[in-house]
Amino acid sequence: MMADIATYVLTALGLVFFVAGTVGLLRFPDTFSRLHALTKADNLGLGFIALGLAFQAESWAQLAMLALIWALALLAAGTVAQLVARAALAGLQEDE
Repeated sequence: MMADIATYVLTALGLVFFVAGTVGLLRFPDTFSRLHALTKADNLGLGFIALGLAFQAESWAQLAMLALIWALALLAAGTVAQLVARAALAGLQEDE
């Protein structure tokens, strides 16, 4: 019962962060602030969802899989954010 409540609360919190990141992506004025809002909020949102799902895991292997998924998503998001920021900076320098 308590595990179910923790799953609901943490998953809902994760969804709130996903919505906040999406709103930041749509509302912020420039590429860098949009990128910052999206990567930070989405990484935190995925972390809360993974933590919420961890309460429903039946084995250590499932917990390890959730942790691996989150770690790979963090790595991918950081790499993609770096590449997008460099491309945007190169575009700004070409315009000068």
